[in-house]
Amino acid sequence: MTQSSEINAGTSTNEGAAAEEIRWQDVLSPEEFAVLRQGATERPFTGEYNEETAAGMYQCRACGADLFPSDTKFTSHCGWPSFYAPLAEDRVRYIRDSSLGMERVEVRCANCDSHMGHVFAGEGYDTPTDQRYCINSISLKLKTADADA
Repeated sequence: MTQSSEINAGTSTNEGAAAEEIRWQDVLSPEEFAVLRQGATERPFTGEYNEETAAGMYQCRACGADLFPSDTKFTSHCGWPSFYAPLAEDRVRYIRDSSLGMERVEVRCANCDSHMGHVFAGEGYDTPTDQRYCINSISLKLKTADADA
């Protein structure tokens, strides 16, 4: 490959990614876009699902992929919805995050690469995995069990 074609390929890829983000801006609210596409975090104790107890499936708000069954949700008192496991490991992807001067693991939707939140381990919660998937409510939508009926 020549040097100029490498440069063009990079530009094409960057232009495609930029166009994709513009499409996301067209379908997401500014708050949703900030969290899902730019990795922001909603304020604690403000999200619609923080204290939700309805049965169902939590889906990615951006693409609708099934991510977290409601029976894995637990009360952690951290200010965000908490789950001890995703529906399946292939539903999410993990990225090492040291952006705040500490080591964390970011959780993203494996289908559309939207930011969901972070996963923490070893905090002592009485759950089967001893993990806390700390997920932004604005990253989720709940498909309740009665919606399937």
